[in-house]
Amino acid sequence: MSVEAKLQELGLTLPEAPKPVAAYVPSVKAGDFVYTSGQIPFVNGELKYKGKVGKDLTPEKAYEAAKVCCLNCLGVIKGQVGDLNQVKKIVKVTGFVNSAPGFQGQPGVINGASELLGQVFGDKGQHARSAVGVNELPLDAAVEVEMIVQV
Repeated sequence: MSVEAKLQELGLTLPEAPKPVAAYVPSVKAGDFVYTSGQIPFVNGELKYKGKVGKDLTPEKAYEAAKVCCLNCLGVIKGQVGDLNQVKKIVKVTGFVNSAPGFQGQPGVINGASELLGQVFGDKGQHARSAVGVNELPLDAAVEVEMIVQV
């Protein structure tokens, strides 16, 4: 089954690669690897999840935000290589969580991205990962995710 068919089976739509909000490119391909820039939870050009996790929104909502960020990363990767079936391995996921003081559930939030990759790519979706709490994110986004994939 193709990656996009699997996304469709899960009820998910692959977005177009979001436009950068500053002076950078959405991704860079170097050899067999694609490095995405950090993606925040934009849906149809609108930031869907904002604020500090543990204060302004629940970890469950932030988990959903991480899924949106992951889908945006996949949209960027498709824009770079043309077809997500070219992905041989999800190598690394780095997730940043806009955390309220005392919030320590960053790994559970970033599981939104990691579990989605496992559902979509199977064994190829198993990856190394960092889940980091930060004081602020661009545009007050709740979550930001970046990825490295082998193609």
